Amino acid sequence: MSLKNNRLRLASVAVTVALAGLATAGPAVAATQQTVAGASAGVQGQAVAIPTDFVDLPTSPLSADSASHEFTVTYRNESSVDRTVAPQLLVESPDAGPFLTPADIKLERRTTHGCWEAVQVGTQSGTLFTDLSTAQRTLHAGDTLTQVYRLTVVNPQAKGTVAPRVALYG
Repeated sequence: MSLKNNRLRLASVAVTVALAGLATAGPAVAATQQTVAGASAGVQGQAVAIPTDFVDLPTSPLSADSASHEFTVTYRNESSVDRTVAPQLLVESPDAGPFLTPADIKLERRTTHGCWEAVQVGTQSGTLFTDLSTAQRTLHAGDTLTQVYRLTVVNPQAKGTVAPRVALYG
């Protein structure tokens, strides 16, 4: 067996172990799996950004009334240095189920131009979540992050909790 094949196998095993570890870490970190998977597809030399902390914001019950409800994720960088942050919206299923699926909701995000754009959600262990890797941004010292989401429950039987939060990096 050649040295090149051994390196490829070792790299493949390392990526598999990393993905397995992230999958058990929960929905917040699972959103970074796309970045790790991209690394296995040949994008080398990129560091995978993993949150170091989260700021949980007040939760609210999931309203299954087919009306659109807005949720605002707000965080102020009180430090004296720039900080990388990512807003995230979690929609958690009841502990006893039934578990929510992405088809149960319609999620949109307000753009800087005031328009609504569709947001795809991931799912893990009954929790729907927005992707962290695409939501990352640099928040300058003293600045405030405000991200508005619009959530519509498509399945009238859906039950759960909406949990907005902000992922902090570094």
